[in-house]
Amino acid sequence: MDTEHLEFLVEEPSTEAFVRALLPRLLPDHCTFDVHAFQGKDDLLQKLPSRLRGYARWLPLGWRIIVLVDRDDDECQVLKRQLDSMTLAAGLQTRTAAGAANWQVVNRLAIEELEAWYFGNWPAVRSVYPRVAHTIPAHAGYRDPDTISGGAWEAFERILKRHGYFKTGLRKIEAARAIGAHIDPVNSSSHSFRKFVEAIHEGVR
Repeated sequence: MDTEHLEFLVEEPSTEAFVRALLPRLLPDHCTFDVHAFQGKDDLLQKLPSRLRGYARWLPLGWRIIVLVDRDDDECQVLKRQLDSMTLAAGLQTRTAAGAANWQVVNRLAIEELEAWYFGNWPAVRSVYPRVAHTIPAHAGYRDPDTISGGAWEAFERILKRHGYFKTGLRKIEAARAIGAHIDPVNSSSHSFRKFVEAIHEGVR
């Protein structure tokens, strides 16, 4: 049965803005979506078990759920197992347990956080903020977006401030919405972003 609808659970409003801007370029016309933002990672992790139990009581055939959280300083496999355990405890099938064809929920991590994905497709950033240098991804600290140390959003803010943007501080929702509308879902150097996009494509097959 074709997927008719995707539900996204994300940890904050800036991620919601990014996902809403990205999805129209990824989903077929017949597939609808909604994005639900929590008030941070702790809030999402605290409320996720009850939210998933609620879905389990009524989730229609043709609906799938994608949970997206920032890794931050957590160990990837530990956080992923935590999310999968919550899903299975709620009575829903994870991608890990059910395989590509039959999952109801897939859990994905932004490594280390959403802003790292911007570094993975720098032309998208420059299409929105053209004064930033095109050479940024060649710098040693930014070559692999998923290993940026010291905070990806802080690094992103510093770079934009240096080039005359957001002098009073990064407006995360504004930037997420603008970059999400331009980011290339195919050509990214961020492995975690590619895995997120793959889950979306798989979810609507």
